[in-house]
Amino acid sequence: MTAEFDLVIRGGRIATASDVFHADIGILEGRIAALGQALGPGREEIDARGRLVLPGGVDAHVHLDQPTSDGSVMADDFDSGTRSAAFGGTTTVIPFACQQKGHGLRAAIEDYHARAEGKPLIDYAFHLIVTDPNPQVVGQELPALIREGYTSFKIYTTYDDLKLADREIIEVLALSRREGALTMIHAENSDAIAWLTEALERAGQTAPRHHADARPAIAEREATHRAISLAEIVDVPVLVVHVSGAEAMDQIAAARAKGLRIFAETCPQYILLTAADLDLEGFEGAKHICSPPPRDTASQEAIWRGLANGTFQVFSSDHAPYLFDSPTGKKVRGEGASFVHVPNGIPGVETRMPLLFSEGVGRGRISLNRFVALTATNPARLYGLYPRKGTIAIGSDADLAIWDERREVTIRNALLHHNVDYTPYEGRVVTGWPETVLSRGEVVVYAGTLHARPGRGRFLECGTPDTQL
Repeated sequence: MTAEFDLVIRGGRIATASDVFHADIGILEGRIAALGQALGPGREEIDARGRLVLPGGVDAHVHLDQPTSDGSVMADDFDSGTRSAAFGGTTTVIPFACQQKGHGLRAAIEDYHARAEGKPLIDYAFHLIVTDPNPQVVGQELPALIREGYTSFKIYTTYDDLKLADREIIEVLALSRREGALTMIHAENSDAIAWLTEALERAGQTAPRHHADARPAIAEREATHRAISLAEIVDVPVLVVHVSGAEAMDQIAAARAKGLRIFAETCPQYILLTAADLDLEGFEGAKHICSPPPRDTASQEAIWRGLANGTFQVFSSDHAPYLFDSPTGKKVRGEGASFVHVPNGIPGVETRMPLLFSEGVGRGRISLNRFVALTATNPARLYGLYPRKGTIAIGSDADLAIWDERREVTIRNALLHHNVDYTPYEGRVVTGWPETVLSRGEVVVYAGTLHARPGRGRFLECGTPDTQL
């Protein structure tokens, strides 16, 4: 019998952001060509009976091989980072091309493409980070880049080498409105953090645990409120990234209740870690330094409510891969350095989806459909990749993850595929794990083994963000 498809996935329980059903999936030339019962033969077939078939994840907030200003070096490049993502069920990543102050955005894009050349195993797009919105950037470079498929960019209200003043934020938001782009905002009050940091250092309170004291929830709340207010003045959608707890979340929920198009992202560290994880023996707490910092158990519960009720549209890893035991990683200023000199960020691109599946779907906190929306469909929509990515539909790329939803896994760093020497989730037991992962119809992971070569991933030009969520 002549094969009708390149590949058929048989009999899986398929879940999208809106439906759950049993069907075969017929794949032809890298795309989904048919969904139905008893499809015709494929040249290859995968038996997915008794398994869950989900869209490949879209991790819309990862940092890979990103230049830094403090001498630290990210442990994951586009090879190891995308390999780790694939083993975790993610088939598209969106890292950041960061503008250096005094330089143009075009130079950042060219540098980042060079860093990625020949390395990604899965498909990828770029966000921009705008640090110097001078007239040349705002008037010429950024509009041109948006039209070339770089339709989202991130701005900061904190970090001296990244932050923008309110007037600069307004200028960027106005450009975003004119050009139909989406602005992401890291919202923390820089001056409040600087004042608290100086006070803590004068008092000799420099251990990793004091990172949380220097960046309290009120500093995130204020900056979130300010970001929303500036977006309201310009009348433009914005997305607040890595929201850590109820203080900022309540600002977002109130804005959405008014009808403002304010979107929000959160991450695994805010549902699983607390400030107590920064208060470990010796320098161990530095492993968990990220910004905003994890809060407390009440904040965790608030985040879960937001994930369930639609306050959050996106669940990303914010993968920031620094080695712990290295002079180019968390110890760039030596063991025992003040918290202010510890590179911010934790790894998590591979564990993002299993953690949310186990703790969310497995414990009844969120539905399976909501899981798919948060980890795949919504980020694809918001960043202009839908329906090519983020769903299981005829015509979509055959980016799929076949899960054993009953498989119990104890997370160990030795199990993971990043280049980082630790995981914040060491020893945590999860139920549900992706076994087989396909990117554009090609098997990239099968039964715990890599089947893809570096460089097969394709760069994606993003379309107009869908802000009608």
